[in-house]
Amino acid sequence: MEKYLLILAAACAAVGYGIYKKRRIYRDIDKLLDCVLNQEELIDSEVKEGEFSALVSKIGRIQQMLGRQVESAREEKEQVKSIVSNMTHQLKTPLANLSIYTDILDDPKLSVEKRKEVSGKLKKQLERLGWIIDSLMKMIKLEQDVIVFEAHKLPIRQTILEAIDAVYEKVEKKGIHIISEPYEDVRLYHNRKWTAEGLVNILENAVKYTETGGTIRIRVHSYETYTKIQFIDNGCGIREEEIPHIFGRFYRGRETENVEGCGIGLYLSSLIFEKEKGYMTVESEYGEGSCFSVFLQNCKN
Repeated sequence: MEKYLLILAAACAAVGYGIYKKRRIYRDIDKLLDCVLNQEELIDSEVKEGEFSALVSKIGRIQQMLGRQVESAREEKEQVKSIVSNMTHQLKTPLANLSIYTDILDDPKLSVEKRKEVSGKLKKQLERLGWIIDSLMKMIKLEQDVIVFEAHKLPIRQTILEAIDAVYEKVEKKGIHIISEPYEDVRLYHNRKWTAEGLVNILENAVKYTETGGTIRIRVHSYETYTKIQFIDNGCGIREEEIPHIFGRFYRGRETENVEGCGIGLYLSSLIFEKEKGYMTVESEYGEGSCFSVFLQNCKN
């Protein structure tokens, strides 16, 4: 009888220990889940092995995943704040100018000649405002993959000519010479409309920072996988420390403070070429000029 009592006692003890152990595991898991919910560092768990250890491991991975998502959301929020702040800054100047010119035009004593001059300035500010808004919208849509454009196997010569034609008036007005070196009209993987816009931004940048009577040279060279399209100017050049930032959103160098612009063009161009699985680079010597190179994929025959 005593033997049976001992066996019963041992069984009860085993059951009791099992219940205690299970409750302890549940408490540990509950604490781990609280850590996940409160975004706190996971506590050390005594559940090192057995059927619940895999669950503890998954809880750890879930917390890491949630942490990455929270960080991503935080970065996106900061990015949106930065975009809004920069947009506000970029729009402030043309809007202020519009207000000034409108007030001037309200003056009944304004001469016909002066009224015509101010009207021209007003129109120019409206065009600049429209360009900024249009560029900002394109930039945001490209960043968010809202715009999806198809690239085709197209000859590049016509695309380059369309870009030159778009800046021809500014080039002629400033007396700048565009020299296009002879090249083979190769077929490249690109979207003509968007690629031309990307090239226009590069050309306008070159025109803007090249003195009257300067030169912009266009050179095309094909390699095995890519074709390089170069735009070489003899303008003011870029300081060495600024080159890594030149394609950044809204970036403007120290030398450009008094030159009209908003730091969107080159960034927009880089986004366009990336969408076409291409890229762009820049080499520059301060005071001597710059060379912007666009690399687009060759078409496989």
